[in-house]
Amino acid sequence: MADRSVDLWPRPPVLPRPVVMDQRWERLVFLHWRVEPHIVAPLLPRGIAPDTYDGFTYVGLIGFEMVGAGLGYGRPVPHLGTFGEINVRLYSRDGDGRRGVVFRSLDATRAAVVLATNAAGVRYRWSHIDILDSGVDDPERTVGYRSRRLAPPHRNATTDFVVAPGTRDMSDDPLSVFLTARWGMHTSVAGRPVFVPNTHRRWPLRDATLVRCDDDLIAAAGLGALATRPPDSVLYSDGVRTQFGRPYLATPVRPGRAEVDERR
Repeated sequence: MADRSVDLWPRPPVLPRPVVMDQRWERLVFLHWRVEPHIVAPLLPRGIAPDTYDGFTYVGLIGFEMVGAGLGYGRPVPHLGTFGEINVRLYSRDGDGRRGVVFRSLDATRAAVVLATNAAGVRYRWSHIDILDSGVDDPERTVGYRSRRLAPPHRNATTDFVVAPGTRDMSDDPLSVFLTARWGMHTSVAGRPVFVPNTHRRWPLRDATLVRCDDDLIAAAGLGALATRPPDSVLYSDGVRTQFGRPYLATPVRPGRAEVDERR
């Protein structure tokens, strides 16, 4: 199983310069389902292994508002840099033990963002996304996301999930830290594993109660009917600011190494 003694807070790894992109993530809803590692292993880039917690890995359905995204540091793109996003992600580890995420799908509301990111090899899909927020003044506040994909693949795939944010601080909960203290993305370029690093401050995490979840995106991402059962973890965060560094080649996991790491 993963080594839970690693202190992921409060300092992330140093971000390699230059800063490639700067943005803020707000009103985040995290839904996670626990699964056996062998289920997700074939969906990861070659040389990348599932990251595990107590012998299991997780599938995440995440909704948030991207705010002020721009190239470099502190240069947000007007209008186009703010949009809704929903992603389905897996949890990954490379041969250096570096933890990250692998995106099975990313849906965004800005067609220009989708075109630009696809040209760069990031698989965004154009979708109509509604952010469902009853407001911070509502004593029974709910926050959620509803979307419909507007283009292939899986055109018309939908999701609709809503949570009621709680008041319990989850920032130091070990599983919540495992699911959110992720300092980059694993992907593949020309068949070789690549790591795209990022950095952000400590997540202000709170517990949340699921109100509803009617989802097609997890199944469309090749992960079956997970969303037909309740998620194993439900979290909410007001958000963090984050920066991304330049990508670099990742060390592949050596054959047999993933099994050794899980037993640590």
